[in-house]
Amino acid sequence: MSGGVEWALHCCVVLTSVDEPVPATRLAELHDVSASYLAKQLQALSRAGLVRSVQGKAGGYVLTREPDSITVLDVVEAVDGPGHAFVCTEIRQRGPLATPAESCTVPCAITRAMNGADAAWRASLRAVSIADLVQSVGSDYGPGAMAGIGTWLTTPDA
Repeated sequence: MSGGVEWALHCCVVLTSVDEPVPATRLAELHDVSASYLAKQLQALSRAGLVRSVQGKAGGYVLTREPDSITVLDVVEAVDGPGHAFVCTEIRQRGPLATPAESCTVPCAITRAMNGADAAWRASLRAVSIADLVQSVGSDYGPGAMAGIGTWLTTPDA
């Protein structure tokens, strides 16, 4: 999983703290990350329909849906794509003791194990929403944390 997933998740969480668009540069400053790299993650979120870019002087990014309807898996797939983490290359059909292709009618034990792990991982991420993460931020850092973030995001630099 790419580092962009972490950045995108943090952006989705903090965007819940404001009612107005937040520029990508402000989000990058908040997280002390590269603005150009973060912009790529925001574009991926936008292509997936999770955030919307608002143009103009007061432009920036906003969530397109309620935080409880955006899952962690939605964000992961927006940034890293929907593909499986494991791709079977049928290695059992290679080498001096290769299994003939006609004998490989079912996925091998390794593929079955990896596909099962992938399915469990996706189910786990699908069960956690951005709203759940926001609630955890409040529990981890105190009830005023998200309000403080919202104030910082919407206060022009001094």
